[in-house]
Amino acid sequence: MEARVAAIRAGEQPEAVWLVEHEPTYTAGTSARPEDLLETRFPAVAAGRGGQWTYHGPGQRTGYVMLDLNRDHGTVRARDVRAFVQGLEEWMIRALDRFGVKGERREGRVGIWVVDRARGTEDKIGAIGVRVTRWVSWHGVALNVDPELSHFGGIVPCGIAEQGLGVTSLHRLGVLATMEEADSALMAAWGEVFG
Repeated sequence: MEARVAAIRAGEQPEAVWLVEHEPTYTAGTSARPEDLLETRFPAVAAGRGGQWTYHGPGQRTGYVMLDLNRDHGTVRARDVRAFVQGLEEWMIRALDRFGVKGERREGRVGIWVVDRARGTEDKIGAIGVRVTRWVSWHGVALNVDPELSHFGGIVPCGIAEQGLGVTSLHRLGVLATMEEADSALMAAWGEVFG
């Protein structure tokens, strides 16, 4: 990813979005606190992106977004990191909408949340952790399709430990989407937000 970002910056490669699925890994963003790694069940890697600790693994779609932010991209204005992050949020919200899931933003909490009224909780279904180097973005988003949610128990996900806040997935919400269906939703929503 680092090489591709350098090539985009140099004008040698086009922008790209990679949709990948990782082996179980904990990644630490630049704001990660060592005490929030509760158990080293899996390799723990310093990712260099923004944010705190997160889990990546099978059943989770990770999207690495490498865009030249010197340019406008659909609804996202040039050289506006906040608008870029909001664009990533909107991308996931629109993808979730295709499954009948209402993803929401929360003030002071980056990422996408769903409300489980029956349980009285708000759960994170989509995480965002980005880095921008000389106006080219890298890292990106993680959407929980059907990961093993217990794996998040080895960390304080995104530094959020408040009562009633957790992590969820499409499958836990009763939406038995495949990874291919999640990819299709993400690809369709991409054009609506980023042009």
